[in-house]
Amino acid sequence: MKKLISTVLALGMAAGLAGCGSSAAATPASTADAVSTESTAAADTDLAYIQGKGKMTIGYTVYEPMNYTDADGNFTGFDTELATAVCAKLGVEPDFVEINWDTKVVELDAKSIDCIWNGMTLTDDIIANAACTKPYAKNAQVVVMKADAAYASTADLVGKTVVAEAGSAGETAISEDAGLSQAEYISKSVQTDCLMEVAAGTADAAVLDLTLATAMIGEGTDYANLAIKDELNAEEYGAAFRKGSDAAEAVNAAFDELKADGTMQALADKYSLTLAD
Repeated sequence: MKKLISTVLALGMAAGLAGCGSSAAATPASTADAVSTESTAAADTDLAYIQGKGKMTIGYTVYEPMNYTDADGNFTGFDTELATAVCAKLGVEPDFVEINWDTKVVELDAKSIDCIWNGMTLTDDIIANAACTKPYAKNAQVVVMKADAAYASTADLVGKTVVAEAGSAGETAISEDAGLSQAEYISKSVQTDCLMEVAAGTADAAVLDLTLATAMIGEGTDYANLAIKDELNAEEYGAAFRKGSDAAEAVNAAFDELKADGTMQALADKYSLTLAD
């Protein structure tokens, strides 16, 4: 009888331990599932996607003084250096990719690039179609012509040939101005091509960013015969990420740090730019 009771008790204890073992095994599995779900949710954010790759793919066009190759063959510029400093804050490497400016948002949405960072004016259109950072620098659209060309106002350009970069703020300025909208407009792929057209006499005027015009024309440059004739409007530059991206806010935080430690002002002084307020 004792033997029978002992056997029954032993079987009961084994069953109990098996049940406990099953419960203990279930708990880690449940925790692992929770961690896995949390990691998946984190990976779904755009910032996590960029950091997971270990690099930020930055869309740009050749635009001095923002992104360009200097006389020594070094890729440099205000935006090049600023983006590199921001990437260091975010723990990723910058990966600069030259793009067609007219299809910049398409490239962004297709994930061919992670952001547009190239002296980009914060227009209503880009703000509506992307997650933009706060402004970091000031700019304006200007009319550039040969230095000896007669000019009083944009009305002088009615019927004349005017060029601007396709998809740029300059193109928008032309369409919205009473005089420029009556000119023969020709779009170019990059702003530097616009300068070449005016210098060659194949265009009467170009509408460009003040930052580029200041850096590339006048005495001591390749375009010493060109001059800024008019300033059309004030603008601000920002960078743009995919619509809904959390990366823009992370970049804003980096901007605050780089302003506080003087890095942004030093870059602005180096490239003759004015920081946004």
